[in-house]
Amino acid sequence: QVQLVESGGGLVQAGGSLRLSCAASGRSFAYYYMGWFRQAPGKEREFVSAITLSGRNTFYGDSVKGRFTTSRDNAKSTVFLQMDSLKPEDTAVYYCAADRAGRALDRVGEYDYWGQGTQVTVSS
Repeated sequence: QVQLVESGGGLVQAGGSLRLSCAASGRSFAYYYMGWFRQAPGKEREFVSAITLSGRNTFYGDSVKGRFTTSRDNAKSTVFLQMDSLKPEDTAVYYCAADRAGRALDRVGEYDYWGQGTQVTVSS
């Protein structure tokens, strides 16, 4: 069992930055691929980013490439999402998720555990 808790969301103006954190507890964090997803009202949950076990490889959704950066600190069992050049369309609840297998990191159904989400609101 893995428990995930996101933090760092809030209200920011367009063009600003936020850094989300996701702290994990339970079974060994280093054995899990980690992903970030987001869901805006009335829309499906969307892939944002993912990171491999060591943190060497990262993947991003097309809408955030070049603006968002994901990283992890296995010693602190935490994954991060640095969000720069934020746009109003980035407004959503952001979720982190943990995946043991690492086969399809952009798919919601791939992930085994989810956090409760943190709200990010970008004003124009």
